[in-house]
Amino acid sequence: MSQLEKGSKKLQNAWAFYDWANSVYPLVITSSIFPIFYASLFSDEFPNINVFGIDFKSTALISFVTAIAFLVVAIISPLLSGIADYVGNKKRFLQFFCYLGALSCIGLYWFSLENIMFGLLCYFFGLIGFWGSLVFYNSYLPDVAFEEQQDGLSAKGYSLGYIGSVILLVASLAIVIGKEDQAAIDAMRLTFVFTGIWWIFFSQYTFYYLPKSNKEAKKINTSVFFNGFRELVKVKNELFKDLSLKRYLIAFFVYSMAVQTVMLVATYFGEQEINWPSESGKTMGLIISILVIQLVAVGGAIITSKASAKYGNIPTLIVINVIWAVICVCAYFVTEPIHFYVTAGFVGLVMGGIQSLSRSTYSKFLPKTDDTASYFSFYDVSEKIGIVIGMGLYGLIDQLTGSMRNSIVFLTIFFIGGVILLLRVPKKTISAQ
Repeated sequence: MSQLEKGSKKLQNAWAFYDWANSVYPLVITSSIFPIFYASLFSDEFPNINVFGIDFKSTALISFVTAIAFLVVAIISPLLSGIADYVGNKKRFLQFFCYLGALSCIGLYWFSLENIMFGLLCYFFGLIGFWGSLVFYNSYLPDVAFEEQQDGLSAKGYSLGYIGSVILLVASLAIVIGKEDQAAIDAMRLTFVFTGIWWIFFSQYTFYYLPKSNKEAKKINTSVFFNGFRELVKVKNELFKDLSLKRYLIAFFVYSMAVQTVMLVATYFGEQEINWPSESGKTMGLIISILVIQLVAVGGAIITSKASAKYGNIPTLIVINVIWAVICVCAYFVTEPIHFYVTAGFVGLVMGGIQSLSRSTYSKFLPKTDDTASYFSFYDVSEKIGIVIGMGLYGLIDQLTGSMRNSIVFLTIFFIGGVILLLRVPKKTISAQ
């Protein structure tokens, strides 16, 4: 097959379609079905599991595994970025991480308390496969589209990902809803297999049309492995020369710890801390809450965008952080499904807003340059390190106190800290203020 030209519609569609393929992972595995499945393995009488001779609370254990996985991702992301910028066959790297993640999803079918180590390894490598593939997937954007096409193509990918993931989630619901006890657990296991198959099957369209690279193949040498890290240190030194940008990044790092942690643990909290009427009611309720969060997040991003245009980015971010702090305090008292639905609505409202506004604010603060890839690599690594700290602390408090409610309230400190640090960002003559 002859290689498609950069900017061609077919090549762009093939690239964007990988979002359709891989977005089922964060929705089905990270946010919805797997957290419900994992919690169903433990009873109220026996909520703990012994791993490596240590007695872990189930929710604390999954928090620690998530934190370690993100630590690995934070370490390998710059390494992979350096390789992606250098080698001539990065499609092989994209395929490797895609298959690693997808096969790990399929491996979750055998997740059980008897096979706890195997199950946790599948969860661990699924996360690494997903985030590792994104490094190479994102690096293809300038290879397949011209600069004026890239914003539209990126948005198209996100849209395809949202539609595809919701389709599989609805199909998964049709399999799971109405079943009780072991039948429900077995049905959820099947959804993990479907997720892996969906990811592998639909990615083939992307792999068929994507070029190996836009560069001539080169041999990897030792120095290549450290290119990404050297670039991050260079970017960090450049960014921290600007006091406004330095203080904004510190503020973002602090409040992002809490934002990302809440998003990752919301389903586990709802499963364990809410008085659901039945097991099937719990499954339906939690998935409805996740869909509410996703739908409201779209509106939240629009409202936040309009607010920032009128009042400025930093003042808007301060208000959103205050709302997040109030949500965390209120979550401590949430016990009934209706309370959880309302809380989910507010989480969706500020979740979409704080993510989109944080990234655009950072973009506005950046030095004027055509090469922003390294700056956003630094931003992404900072965010992932924040997840490691946030999930680690969340799991530790959950483990020590025996309650996820205490962990959620503790996150309030990060949002209050974010407000204080944002107030210290010097005003500049840009629209971010």
